[in-house]
Amino acid sequence: MKQIPWWSVYEIGQRLTDKFDDVPEAETVQRVGKTVQRVPCVFIAGDACHTHSPKAGQGMNVSMQDGFNLGWKLAAVLRKRHARHLLHTYSAERQAIARELIDFDREWAAMLASTKGFDAAQTQRYFVKHGRYTAGTAAHYGPSLLTGEAAHQHLASGLTIGMRFHSAPVIRLSDAKPIELGHVVKADGRFRIFAFAEAGDTGASNSRMRALCDFLAEARESPVRKYTPAAEDIDAVIDLRAVFQQSHRDLSMEAMPPLLLPAKGRFRLRDYEKIFCANLKDSRDIFALRGIDRQRGCLVIVRPDQYVAHVLPLDGYAELAAYFDGFMVAAERARTAAAAE
Repeated sequence: MKQIPWWSVYEIGQRLTDKFDDVPEAETVQRVGKTVQRVPCVFIAGDACHTHSPKAGQGMNVSMQDGFNLGWKLAAVLRKRHARHLLHTYSAERQAIARELIDFDREWAAMLASTKGFDAAQTQRYFVKHGRYTAGTAAHYGPSLLTGEAAHQHLASGLTIGMRFHSAPVIRLSDAKPIELGHVVKADGRFRIFAFAEAGDTGASNSRMRALCDFLAEARESPVRKYTPAAEDIDAVIDLRAVFQQSHRDLSMEAMPPLLLPAKGRFRLRDYEKIFCANLKDSRDIFALRGIDRQRGCLVIVRPDQYVAHVLPLDGYAELAAYFDGFMVAAERARTAAAAE
């Protein structure tokens, strides 16, 4: 090197903004069981919210997760599917994650910048310990409007409420094709309800799986019936999928509840891709891998951003309805609001 035209010292600044939107914290608290009417209309994300060292490569990763979290919520509110106060959850969820990032980065940067000698083994242990966080899969949202309490977490101990939906292999009943259950969870703005059947349930008329489907399809309190516009497919807003414990050879498509075989689209074609069976080969049974209660089964609600929103009993109809009632807009109201605009 013959000449240095410019040089500088990079100083690490670990900073976090107090809100990710334009509504002061005092105006987002619950009052008399209702959220105040003011909703945010300005949002910030990424480096505008949190700055830190580039050591773990989290600047871009966490920023994109900020954008994803905000994006699906804005889309849902603008489409009149969710109430506007849902937008408060963006700042509440992502600021907590950013705070964890800053704490992690402070320790990590101090370790790499230490003048007391570099301990390669200690650094490796620390990085492995935080590997899932660095990969963006360790975010854990606390109880909120969108994330339920852990009262029934024991029914699916391996699908932690508030964390990313942890996929596992299953067999699709219609064609016996092995598939990852997580691959059916697309980023299309829909909520998913995964119904894991109890032992011996075949979907017959006297089964709990049949009772669940009948409730969702016919009951007045059903979130599927209440929040799906009449002109749209039955799974356009909330998509139900079922997972049975038996081999695919021991179940019959013809015996399944109609809600799991809906007619959809312009030509009313049958959807045969909503029913799955456990993969019983090579210790890949999803019920064992994800700690799902075999005797009772359960419901696992997955948010549009693929985080587990709630775990409930198969017959927890009231709790299921109450969860969606907290932030969704009834289909009739949605159509009226759209017409008014």
